Amino acid sequence: MQAALPAQLVDRLQKTLGTDRVLTAGSDLMAYECDGFTIEKNSPDVVVFPDTTEHVAQVVSLCNEYDVPFIPRGAGTSLAGGCLPVGGGVMIVLTRMKEILEINLRDRYAIVQPGVVNVWLTQALKGSGYHYAPDPSSQGACTIGGNVATNSGGPHTLKYGVTVNHVLGLEAVLADGRIVRLGGPAEDAPGLDLVGAIVGSEGTLAIVTRVWVRVTRNPQGYRTMLGIFESVEDATNAISEIIGAGIVPAALEMMDQGILVAVEEAFGFGFPLDAQAVLLIEVDGLEAGLDHQRDQIDRLCKESGAREVRQAETDKERQQLWKARKQAFGAIGRLSPSYCTQDGVVPRTKLPQILQRITEISQRYELKVVNVFHAGDGNLHPILLFDERDQQQVERVLKASGEILEECLACGGSVTGEHGIGVEKIHFMKRMFSEDDLAVMGRLRDSFNPNNKLSPDKMLPTAGACGMEQTHPGRRAAM
Repeated sequence: MQAALPAQLVDRLQKTLGTDRVLTAGSDLMAYECDGFTIEKNSPDVVVFPDTTEHVAQVVSLCNEYDVPFIPRGAGTSLAGGCLPVGGGVMIVLTRMKEILEINLRDRYAIVQPGVVNVWLTQALKGSGYHYAPDPSSQGACTIGGNVATNSGGPHTLKYGVTVNHVLGLEAVLADGRIVRLGGPAEDAPGLDLVGAIVGSEGTLAIVTRVWVRVTRNPQGYRTMLGIFESVEDATNAISEIIGAGIVPAALEMMDQGILVAVEEAFGFGFPLDAQAVLLIEVDGLEAGLDHQRDQIDRLCKESGAREVRQAETDKERQQLWKARKQAFGAIGRLSPSYCTQDGVVPRTKLPQILQRITEISQRYELKVVNVFHAGDGNLHPILLFDERDQQQVERVLKASGEILEECLACGGSVTGEHGIGVEKIHFMKRMFSEDDLAVMGRLRDSFNPNNKLSPDKMLPTAGACGMEQTHPGRRAAM
C-alpha cells in the first residue's frame, strides 16, 4: 500500500513551481502510471514539471524533508519499467526542460537540456556538416535525458557506439538536492569517470539536468543496401560473413517477414512480402572506398543466399529505407492491440540459434513474435504480440520473455543492450553478476543515493527484489 502524500508537501510544491505545474488529479496521474512497458502500472501521488535545474533541486529537497520517494521521467518511451513509480511518491517530469542551449561546431559539442527530443538535435545540426550519432529507433519521441539514463543505442551503434561514447559532461541534481557538474566540453576529463557511472544508471544515482554531447562530422558518403533473403538463417549467416570479412558497417539491421508485412501495410515501401527476412546495411566514410565495400557486401550476401541486394540510388531512397526501419514499431499496432519488446544480446554467431529458440518458445506459448533488431552487434528485440486485457496472455508473455532472456544468457550474452533493467529484469541481475559485483554496485548507488529515495526498487536486486515481490506479487510469480 502507498502511504498518503503529506498535504503540506503538495502545497509547498505548488508554491515552488506554480499550481499549473503540479498534477494531483487521478485522471491526470493515470497518464504517468507506466512507460513503454505497459504490463506494469502504478500511479505516482503527484507529478511535477520543473523547467530549471534549481526547480529540480528544490523539489528533491522537499521530498527529502517529507521522506517521500521521487523519480525522474522523460518522454516515457522506456521499455523496461524504468520510470514506473513503484511506491508512488513524486514524479519529476523533465519534458519542459527542452532547450538546446549551445552548439559549438569548432569544439564539436552541444549542450542540451534533458527534455530535448533526440531528433531535435539532429534537425538543429542539419546542414552544418555535423550530426549527433546516437539515433534510437524511437528518436522522434525519446529524450536525450532518457537516452542518458538507459545508455541507449540505435541502428548506428555498430560503428559509432552507444550514448556514453558521446556524452562529455553532465549537470545533475543529487539525491540530497545538491547540484553538481561532472565533466564538460573538454575531452578526457581528469579523475574518476563519474559521467560514465551516471550514464546508464537509470536515474538511480542522480537526476540529469544538462548534457554536454559530442557532435560528429558527417561522412563524405553513404552506401545503403537492402538484402532480401529466403530464410532468417541465411540472413544471419550473411551478418557473420560481413563482419568476418573485416567490414564494419555504420548500421546492420534485420527485419523478419512478420514486421515486413506490418510496415508494408502501413507505409507501402515496396518490400517483397514473400521474403523471410531483409537486412538493411549501410556503410559510410570516405568516398574512395565505399564502392568496394558495397561490392563486397553484395557478394557476401548473395553467397549467403540473398536472392537480391538493392541499393538506394538517391538520398531520397536512402531516407525511405531508414524511415521504414525507424517506423517499424509504429506499425505493430496493425498486428496486435498490445506488444512487449524484449532487449537481449548474443554473440553474432549465435543469432541463428537464438532466433530458432525464440520461434520454439513462441510456438510453445502460442504467441506470435516478430523481430526487428540491431543485427550487427547481436542486440535482439523480439516483439511479443498479445492483448493485455487477457490475463492469461499476459502471463504467457511474461514466461516466454523470461525464457528468451535465459536463452540469451545461455548463449553468453546479456538481458539488455539498451533498454535497461528497470523493474522488469531485476531478478536477472543475480544471474548476470556475482554477489561481489552486486555489492560493489550497491555501494556505488549508496554513495550517491544513501536513503534510496531516488528511483527506489529499480535496477539492483538489493534495492528492489523484495519490494517488487510485495508490490507486484503476481508478476514476480509469473516470471
